[in-house]
Amino acid sequence: MQTIFRIGTRGSPLAMAQAHETRERLMAAHGVPAAAFEVIAMSTSGDRIQDRPLSEAGGKGLFTKEIEEALFAGRIDIAVHSSKDMPTRLPEGLELSAFLPREDARDAFVSNVAKTIADLPQGAKVGSSSLRRQALIRRMRPDLDVVMFRGNVQTRLRKLDEGVAAGTILAHAGLKRLGLDHLVTDLMPLDIFPPAPGQGAIGIETRIGDREAERMLAAIHHVPTGQALACERAFLAALDGSCRTPIAGYAAIEDEDLSFRGLIISPDGTQSHTVELQGPAGDAVRIGDEAARIVRAKAGETFFDSWL
Repeated sequence: MQTIFRIGTRGSPLAMAQAHETRERLMAAHGVPAAAFEVIAMSTSGDRIQDRPLSEAGGKGLFTKEIEEALFAGRIDIAVHSSKDMPTRLPEGLELSAFLPREDARDAFVSNVAKTIADLPQGAKVGSSSLRRQALIRRMRPDLDVVMFRGNVQTRLRKLDEGVAAGTILAHAGLKRLGLDHLVTDLMPLDIFPPAPGQGAIGIETRIGDREAERMLAAIHHVPTGQALACERAFLAALDGSCRTPIAGYAAIEDEDLSFRGLIISPDGTQSHTVELQGPAGDAVRIGDEAARIVRAKAGETFFDSWL
């Protein structure tokens, strides 16, 4: 490589771990040293806004806006993201070009006082900033007091130690990437506590037409993860999914076959609709679109408007 390849990311410990994983995979794939890369950490609006839910502040794009501006301007060559933080509509001129092999997509329950959510005392506080997680917690335990929990993984763990809440839900993939897997109290089954679309997958964004970036990333792109994410993101996009909409979706790839299960749920956890579809992995986008049409027909058009 003649010039340094610049990798943009958020500055949180998890985001940095994901950027370093990307760098290491690129180093191994192309036989180049760490000195050929520069990891550039940036603060995003989503990191700075801590006093209210993202749904009130502007949605998922708050975690990507500044990074995407740097990418579009050419100050970085690629942007590394947690795929579940990515809006379904990207800025004109940018695209998701590669995905790394997906980690465990399940959510993890972490608590200092109980082994499972079922073991929590009546009325205990559980912290989460995710509308999906809040709704699923309320469906499991309507008696619990679900409180807003913003901040990076370390901040949320500190709040547990300070007694702000008796438990919280975090992505198992993030805890594993941070070497904090030992803190997991219980893993939530996919059928009972389905994940956010894209959870556990690292997505890499580029400028459309950047041939050098495409060449570099082609060597580390994981095709099955890309197919699964194409399905999940199509489901989310067709439902106009945002931080105001509790939506879950997970696609599994085995050989050339794809199995998808999607869920929409009311914020209070009392109403939900599911859909399950299978088909060829090459039809991932069509399956996601069809799943969204099915679940929307089940729920009715007013389901998505009732809590806005």
